[in-house]
Amino acid sequence: MLLITFLIPGNTLGAHARLESWYQTAWCDAHAGKREIQMPDGSRCDCVTVSHAIEIEFAVKWAEAIGQALFYSLQTGKRGGIVLIVERDSELRFWIRLNSTIQHFGLPLDTWMVGYP
Repeated sequence: MLLITFLIPGNTLGAHARLESWYQTAWCDAHAGKREIQMPDGSRCDCVTVSHAIEIEFAVKWAEAIGQALFYSLQTGKRGGIVLIVERDSELRFWIRLNSTIQHFGLPLDTWMVGYP
């Protein structure tokens, strides 16, 4: 049975509709941002706009996105932002968790959702 699991090609559980880089390019280009900007410490911010340093992440990594966006904000002096990739109904709970946490702690982050119908 385990062997069959590895031999079946195509979509598997947890597969995404598109790559993160596709969402990154689409959102960043639509907001006149620059992609993969190197920070002073060598890390790379997904998108930097005139006003924001943006982390673009799949919904399940919502908590990680908070830390990265705050750090990129620190590195750039711009407001932090998170573009959360929500591809299906079952992932809406992560959007709620993200925004509830930001609101509760008064974090200086703005959020956008992509990928959801």
